[in-house]
Amino acid sequence: MAAAHSKSVVYAAAAGNLMVALTKFAAAWWTGSSAMFSEAIHSVVDTGNQGLLLYGMRQAKKTPDASHPLGYGRELYFWSFIVALLVFTVGAGVAFYEGIEHILHPNAMVDAHVNYIVYGCSILFEGTTWIYALVEFGKAKGDAGYIEAIILSKDPPGFIVLLEDTAALIGLAIAAAGTFAATYYAMPMLDGVASIGISIVLALTAFALARESKGLLIGEPARPGLRDAIVKAARDIDGIDSAQIVFTVHMAPDQVIAALSLEFRDTLETPEIERAITALERAIHDRHPEVIAIFVKPQAAATQPTLPGRFPGRAKKPPLSDSSRETASA
Repeated sequence: MAAAHSKSVVYAAAAGNLMVALTKFAAAWWTGSSAMFSEAIHSVVDTGNQGLLLYGMRQAKKTPDASHPLGYGRELYFWSFIVALLVFTVGAGVAFYEGIEHILHPNAMVDAHVNYIVYGCSILFEGTTWIYALVEFGKAKGDAGYIEAIILSKDPPGFIVLLEDTAALIGLAIAAAGTFAATYYAMPMLDGVASIGISIVLALTAFALARESKGLLIGEPARPGLRDAIVKAARDIDGIDSAQIVFTVHMAPDQVIAALSLEFRDTLETPEIERAITALERAIHDRHPEVIAIFVKPQAAATQPTLPGRFPGRAKKPPLSDSSRETASA
């Protein structure tokens, strides 16, 4: 997903959550509903989370300096992890506390029909941002399923907003069911049970967000297609007999660092090797601008291990067939 698309999704979600939060707080104060108050806290947390994501996206764009020579790209991944922690500690924690408190000290709702009006407005706001996030994420995921795309995604804002909005809609359904049950059966404690249900939904969402954000923060490789393209670009440079990926790692959604092990033609002199490396860097940057840094390790044929992504030399070995090349670069 392009950074501009991710930012627009976050802005839309922040605006929607802010309106929803104000409406829910007013309704919770008027009716005394625990589930509604939990939903209001949930919307406040979501609004704050969008602010943190926007801050992380801005910090990730800072240029490298002496203290951070590889840039600030992982700021986005750090703040994404903080968002997951807030969803769990503030969102799920407050909802659980409110639920227990309302079960132990139940209070009858006042004008419960006000809650239904708020639920309807909230579903409209949250549903609008959810559809927008779903459409934008669908453009980025390609042929992959949604769960697979979330696992493989390197762009946290896209899937964080989608998961948060999904949790918000599920929470609204639970809150509405709790309000109905509490008033229909004249059992105010059921409103507290609904609040605990909302906390469970938020806790599960936070766990999913933390799991994906942690993987990105530790370091995940570039997609296989990009790794193969980098190796192919190296193979196409005159003077490079074979190439293999040592590692690739995402510093941000659109920032990748790659390290290559290259076998140069034995007859090349040092200036020719330097020109080959310069040509390789130019070719990779031109075709894949997200590769912000390339590290090259020259290696002799006798010591170079056989690893996936290694291509045979032009003069020393016959070229691979298309099917064999696919197997070698897998």
